[in-house]
Amino acid sequence: MNKAHWFLEGDRISIKDHMGATVFPSALDVYSAIFSDTKEFHGQQLDRPLTSVVPDLIFSRFPAEPAIRISNVTPSSIIVNVGIWTDNEYCDLPVGYDQIIIGSKWYPVSTDAIQSAKDWLTARGVVEGGSLSFGKLIELRSTKDAPAKLIDESVVIASDVASAAGGGIGEIQGLNAQLYPYQVDGVGFLQVIAQQEIGCILADEMGLGKTLQVIALLLSETNRGCTPSLVVAPATIVENWRREIAQFAPSLSVHVHAGPGRAGIAERLTPFDVVVTSFDTAIRDEPLLGSVEWNLLVLDEAQAIKNPDAQRTKAVKRLPRRVSLAVTGTPVENRLDDLWSLADFALPGLLGSVSEFRASFTDDLNDASRLSPIVSPILLRRKVRDVAKDLPEKIEVPQAITMSPSLADAYESLRLSTLAEYGPAAGMVATGRLRMFCTHPSLVSKALGNPSLDVDKYIRLIELLTEIFESNQKALVFTTYQGMADLFMRDIPQRWPAGFFRFIDGRVPVTERQPTVDQFYEFNGSGALFLNPKAAGAGLNITAANHVIHYNPEWNPALTDQASARAYRRKQKLPVTIHHLYYADSVEEVMLDRAQFKRGLATEAVVGHDGEIDASIIVRALQISPLSKFQENEK
Repeated sequence: MNKAHWFLEGDRISIKDHMGATVFPSALDVYSAIFSDTKEFHGQQLDRPLTSVVPDLIFSRFPAEPAIRISNVTPSSIIVNVGIWTDNEYCDLPVGYDQIIIGSKWYPVSTDAIQSAKDWLTARGVVEGGSLSFGKLIELRSTKDAPAKLIDESVVIASDVASAAGGGIGEIQGLNAQLYPYQVDGVGFLQVIAQQEIGCILADEMGLGKTLQVIALLLSETNRGCTPSLVVAPATIVENWRREIAQFAPSLSVHVHAGPGRAGIAERLTPFDVVVTSFDTAIRDEPLLGSVEWNLLVLDEAQAIKNPDAQRTKAVKRLPRRVSLAVTGTPVENRLDDLWSLADFALPGLLGSVSEFRASFTDDLNDASRLSPIVSPILLRRKVRDVAKDLPEKIEVPQAITMSPSLADAYESLRLSTLAEYGPAAGMVATGRLRMFCTHPSLVSKALGNPSLDVDKYIRLIELLTEIFESNQKALVFTTYQGMADLFMRDIPQRWPAGFFRFIDGRVPVTERQPTVDQFYEFNGSGALFLNPKAAGAGLNITAANHVIHYNPEWNPALTDQASARAYRRKQKLPVTIHHLYYADSVEEVMLDRAQFKRGLATEAVVGHDGEIDASIIVRALQISPLSKFQENEK
């Protein structure tokens, strides 16, 4: 009688039956032949032992461990496979296999355990062999109940994903801006995040245009029919957001939710594409804002929620949204807790509860490096040095600052008293008082202000310097007034005791100015020079700084540009970011508008302009009022 016999076909143990047909025995059949010395297969006698056919093969009594592997195909394409793990090696398991040979060893496989792992993935919306979203990746990474060994071989870094996504964004209809290549990548990354309905932290360094990238996303989402979106920002820059959106995405309908006349029902908010409000208003109006299902929830200067226990942190995290976007140049200011709070907003649960996080991570470099791969898929941070080739040599950043109601009232009182004293034909003396007030109220009256409290432009300056110093960079701060330089020198060195701070104005002898600049250059750390644009606006080479802050505008744009050139000149190794701080709806806005007009004239070489300040400009400067914005909000 013909007998069946064992043989090895490829990577499978097989049997040829007495009719010559090839059949594949189960793992139990093979196991019985080896460990129970079974000599027949389904009633057929086997002509020889299996070990004689594969004498070098080692047979395991124990099943191979089921495993779930996460891996990259490309930086933005992640897949999940179910297979087995043994001898510190992952192997895919062919469909239908209940056994596998790896090298010189045979293993049985529990198909029930493999199916359990597949069912577990399916229950979480993950398709084996299919593309894995960032959100699902992070969910799997943070899981503690996987029924199989979880092997994470994926390397997902937001900047790599951005580079891969940037080529696919196409034209954004209605965007009134030319994006730099790195900004195109950033918008592509934000679109991927939005489409996958998760969240992220946009943490590009100052000067790289985070606001423009977010506006491009807001426009892209609106074009897809996904509205409304909510932007929450410090009160000082809410108006700046409105203006930036109007400039770069004029087709978007924008509503500023502020003031005593703000909306009291959701129906007055939902018709708009974008609603902009402040953190303080978001706290007060949480019941109202919480009744709207927001498409995007954008937190600008998101370090404002770094304290997990703060009321504002809890309030904004409760707001319903499809996608969360935290925008900040300083994702970690003091402690790793800062990053936990931002990540908890962007993708709740990513880093566990705050108590679990604190138990696992301390404020040291080792723990920071352990934390990095966990947050890297959702943290996009590019530095100026990294994208310098994509940047112009000089980046101008005008920033409109909104006066608080109390400051606007004080400004209006001064404006009216100035008009009463000098009349509508008042000249530069009258506007000078308003200029001084905008620089700092205490320059007009000592009773009007403390430099460290409740002065909106000063608060914004501190926010800028915080971000600059966080990157260990330096700044030049220009102000017309000696009194303001004195305020800077009394307050700012106390905030950053380890920094370098000096001033140069008319009180500093010419012979001492260059040595001060040399010390600034040689100082190995962050710091600032406080400069008068006339006294220090020419002749000095101050390339140690790559940020220039014009704290108050000048009537003559040539003076401003000459001052900026102290840092923006030969030997400067980085692009220079030039910040123009000014109060919206004030004499400073008139000055900035006129300066822009004057630059246009110079560019076009218009003949016959004598450079004098037209009387109509003075009239406008005395008529404009920051209260008009509050009055509009009350209507």
